[in-house]
Amino acid sequence: MQKSKIIQVSGHAIDEETRCVHYHSDKDIIAIKFYCCQTYFPCYECHEEKADHPSQVWPKEAQQEKAILCGSCKTELSIQDYLQCHSKCPVCKSAFNPGCQLHYHLYFEK
Repeated sequence: MQKSKIIQVSGHAIDEETRCVHYHSDKDIIAIKFYCCQTYFPCYECHEEKADHPSQVWPKEAQQEKAILCGSCKTELSIQDYLQCHSKCPVCKSAFNPGCQLHYHLYFEK
């Protein structure tokens, strides 16, 4: 896990912690880099609305790729680190929305 440079997040972000018009609770502070376009979006709905292509899920063998951005501390996490962090950023300890688990299949191969 490494602190990254400023990363552009596309879509309908409504604040500096990557909350969007679709998901904006206190814990909705991650953006996900989509496998198909290598672009960060706050959520799958933002991708659907802004991208000119269908989304693709990250393959299992790519779980070491940095594809999760903590909106609080701006650290890029690998998919594996994100999936193992138990709903808190391993760097800044900010709480992530455990409800993201409901959308796992939209982002990651099972």
